[in-house]
Amino acid sequence: MIIGRVIGAITSTINHPFYDGHKLLVVERTDPAGAPMADYLVAIDTVDAGTGDRVLVLDEGNGARQVLASTNAPVRSVIVGIVDAVTTV
Repeated sequence: MIIGRVIGAITSTINHPFYDGHKLLVVERTDPAGAPMADYLVAIDTVDAGTGDRVLVLDEGNGARQVLASTNAPVRSVIVGIVDAVTTV
């Protein structure tokens, strides 16, 4: 799982048919305190996240396909939650 912040959306006119009807968001990886790291990923949104939201991303193809109920979807990353707070132990 990855914690990140949504920094934008992707719009395309030509894509794989699986992506029709799915929102693709650009997520900047962050550390638990919220500081940005030097990496990003593109993820399918399943929780209606928006720009600026802190999110929890599942970045593993098989798990992402299970969340989306598809056995052969061309997907690796999916947003599975909006983060309200991070508490360290």
